[in-house]
Amino acid sequence: MPKDLKSKTLRLKRGDIRVRTRGDLTAVVWKDKRDVCLLTNIHDPPTESNYRDEHGNAIKPAIVADYNRHMRHVDNSDRLANSYTASRQTWKWTKKLFFYLLDLAIVNSYILLSSCGGKKISHRDFRLTIIREMLARSGQVPRQSMPVGRQAPASTNIGRLDTHHNKQWPGRNPKQRCCRMCSARGVTQTVLFKCVKCDMALCVDRSCFEDYHTKNHL
Repeated sequence: MPKDLKSKTLRLKRGDIRVRTRGDLTAVVWKDKRDVCLLTNIHDPPTESNYRDEHGNAIKPAIVADYNRHMRHVDNSDRLANSYTASRQTWKWTKKLFFYLLDLAIVNSYILLSSCGGKKISHRDFRLTIIREMLARSGQVPRQSMPVGRQAPASTNIGRLDTHHNKQWPGRNPKQRCCRMCSARGVTQTVLFKCVKCDMALCVDRSCFEDYHTKNHL
């Protein structure tokens, strides 16, 4: 729109029309309850003047009447989308765009539902029904509990510390072998027992078997 037709520079009375043309484009500002700005390339430029009836109401120019006649559904769609929008003025434009598209998707769903016949439902009740269904479904999905506190050290993932399946049982060796824990302590001790899962020789009459499967550092 031309700069001299901006609402900040105009002081129009009800029914006033201001027109600017360039080539086949016509810019029009018409004052009703508020300023109505339009840009067209199919209408003849109206004459600048003040148009009001005997009751003081503004008379619509042809360009405004045509817009209302042909763009009614677009206006209704925008009105429905903005009636209960979640968007806020202070949000970043990317977030505004996301919720605008979400509102349009809800409006399109509402229009499709209304065109199928059956029981009529208001746009507000349709949105409330969607919210209830989403809340009902979200309550049925078990949420994974987040770990509290510091993360466990990586050493706890070592196979020898895995006690979930209780497969660390002592068993007999076919021949004597040196105990792993005794060797770590600098002691040579041969035993006939081992861990069946880990295949590691361990003393069972001492704490070697328990220490091997519970301590991070050997």
